[in-house]
Amino acid sequence: MTANKKDPVLVVLQMSGAFDALNTFIPYSDPHYIDYRPHLRVEPEHVLAVDDKVGFHPAMGPMKDLYDDGKVAVIQGIGYPNPIRSHFRSMDIWHTAEPAKMATEGWLGKTVADLDPHKENVLTAVSFGRGLPRALAVPGVSVASVGSLETYGVLTSIDAPDQRSEALDIFARMYSPMVGSGPINDYLSQTGLDALKGADILSTAPEQYSSSIEYNGDYFSQWVKNVAQVHLAGFGTRVLYTGYNPGAFDTHANQPAAFHRLWSDVSNAVSDFYYDLKEHNTGEEVVIMLFTEFGRRVKENGSGTDHGSGSVAFVVGDAVKGGLYGEYPSLEPDKLDEGDLQWNNDFRSTYATILDKWMQVDSHEILGGNYEHIDFIK
Repeated sequence: MTANKKDPVLVVLQMSGAFDALNTFIPYSDPHYIDYRPHLRVEPEHVLAVDDKVGFHPAMGPMKDLYDDGKVAVIQGIGYPNPIRSHFRSMDIWHTAEPAKMATEGWLGKTVADLDPHKENVLTAVSFGRGLPRALAVPGVSVASVGSLETYGVLTSIDAPDQRSEALDIFARMYSPMVGSGPINDYLSQTGLDALKGADILSTAPEQYSSSIEYNGDYFSQWVKNVAQVHLAGFGTRVLYTGYNPGAFDTHANQPAAFHRLWSDVSNAVSDFYYDLKEHNTGEEVVIMLFTEFGRRVKENGSGTDHGSGSVAFVVGDAVKGGLYGEYPSLEPDKLDEGDLQWNNDFRSTYATILDKWMQVDSHEILGGNYEHIDFIK
């Protein structure tokens, strides 16, 4: 990082439901892939190949274009020890960076506490979507959780300015007296007051925003647009989080049609976001991480795939050294994990790389251990 660069920003995109890694980043030349996927396989001529072995799903053209420009790192074989095929527990592991036991504090919430230890900015982290992800949840750390930027705010249903001003004053006085009256009341009061401060600041982002990029109308694309609006508004936000609709990638049935739509939405949104930042000369300020909770079974079930293990993740941005990282898990029958791709790349190494090399915080303190770095940050 040079002195004249702005603080680095991390955007996390969560693909809930566990996308099928084998049909996302496809080992199209492996004969086992053809055998395991008689109905669901993507034919070699349709794969967006990056070399003579692997390539992107055909709906991921915009992501492939970014890869060709050296802006996408493909993290192959990503996962965690003793894989669990439960959506809730697996996502919890990704959120807390703790595979061995139940934990309550999210890795990004800890990051926010490190970035803003004196709580000087109520908008250090902003999440878009339905509910606050556990990754951002840490007691005493305020995160703005936004359903839609255009309608976000406190008491926004009150049209008359004088009436809303009076109601907001009552809201503030409701929370303020609780400060200093115990840890629970302190937390509630601070949460309420931070929401009050952050809401009206965030509501100004859309009116400040101008771009030639036209995002698609689906929820995910619009949330990604909101991410761009907040970053470009210059609120000092360091962590931005959103994801595809919960469970969307849980393709137990009718996978081909769903998968094409899902990856088309995601790839277009990522590309639009990247070029939106480029248009505003802020591309070097942001790194995007895209992940899912686990992969899916190697063998199809007929029209879909069931819960599996090893997966793939992506890191995108101008600060990224594009390319393939880690080994693609073997499809040899004796190398599978009870019918799943073996994980061979601890997800905490990806986290540690982002924290240490990009966000410039101590990953050991946040992750509770030392993890090998992967060389995808310039």
